[in-house]
Amino acid sequence: MACPTSVSYTTTTIPCYAAPYATSMLGKTQALTCTTQNPYMKYLGCTVAQFTPLEQQAFTAQAAQQVAPQLKCATTMAGNAGLAGLNTRYAYNPYQAQQVGTGNFTDPNTAMAYMNPYLQASLAPQIQLMQQQQAQQQQMNQASAVGQGAFGGTRCAVLTGAQNQANQLAQQNLIGNAFNQAYKCAEAQYSTCAARNLQAQTTNQAANQTAANLNAQQQQFGANLGLQGLNLANTAAGTLNTLGNSQFTQGENLINNQEQLGAVQQQQVQNVLNQQYQCYLNAKNYPYEQLSYESNILHGLPMTNTTAQTYQAPPSMLSQVAGLGLGVAGLSSLGGSTTTSNKKKGGAIKHRKSNGIVDLAIAKMG
Repeated sequence: MACPTSVSYTTTTIPCYAAPYATSMLGKTQALTCTTQNPYMKYLGCTVAQFTPLEQQAFTAQAAQQVAPQLKCATTMAGNAGLAGLNTRYAYNPYQAQQVGTGNFTDPNTAMAYMNPYLQASLAPQIQLMQQQQAQQQQMNQASAVGQGAFGGTRCAVLTGAQNQANQLAQQNLIGNAFNQAYKCAEAQYSTCAARNLQAQTTNQAANQTAANLNAQQQQFGANLGLQGLNLANTAAGTLNTLGNSQFTQGENLINNQEQLGAVQQQQVQNVLNQQYQCYLNAKNYPYEQLSYESNILHGLPMTNTTAQTYQAPPSMLSQVAGLGLGVAGLSSLGGSTTTSNKKKGGAIKHRKSNGIVDLAIAKMG
């Protein structure tokens, strides 16, 4: 059987003048901690501030915000301008100058082409007149021969032959002179016509060259005008892009400002709710704070500490119950006083007032 062990107990006794206050405090504590008498009080107020109208408006605007329409127009204009610039072509066809020249007067039928009009207008009437005059002379010669009785004779025949020869020579001289004059006149006319033709060709060629140059200038002007239009389109696209970005940024800033102001309003509402909830907690905790204040005052009072020593058997079920009773005895000591005496050489412990289960447990251990 195991030997008894020595156990020391220290008891703190509340002074008699403070016992009523301790008892009152414990009663208040019991009332406050009793869920029947003091059930849990749920806070019925709102603790979280809702989104403000400004925040709701900012959320709606943010959800509906899209890319500025100018950016789409700018993209289309820039794309079209770029494609048109890549497809721009300027084809300059230089004017091919024609060789200017005149024909040759000695070419076949060239001289006759200029001589025939002169011969027909000048030589033909002269020949016709000469033939008439020669016919008249021939008739006069024949009439003279008839008058002299020599018509049909040898002398008449010789005279007629001589007259015919003279007529032929005169006609050949007339024709030769006429062709000579016609040739000179035709050559002069040809030179005049050739000069006019050369001048006309030169003038036409110069006019064609001028027209070709003007055409080229117009084409170049058109090409430059087209490029200027493309550059203007690109510039306009850049301007639209800048305006679109500015509009989008301004919209973002406006939404952010609305959201920030709404957050300030929400925080103010939240501060009010927090203060209301804190006031609720303060009111709810006020009794507990008062009891804590009283407890602190009671703990500050001078207490009487008594130490007792006893022997007990090894731990058993009964001793464990006694240990529980000793714990309860510490609380019950607040409602009553216990005086013990401790002899230096050992002896029995005397109790002036019973402490219920504590005395029972000690008595059982003896």
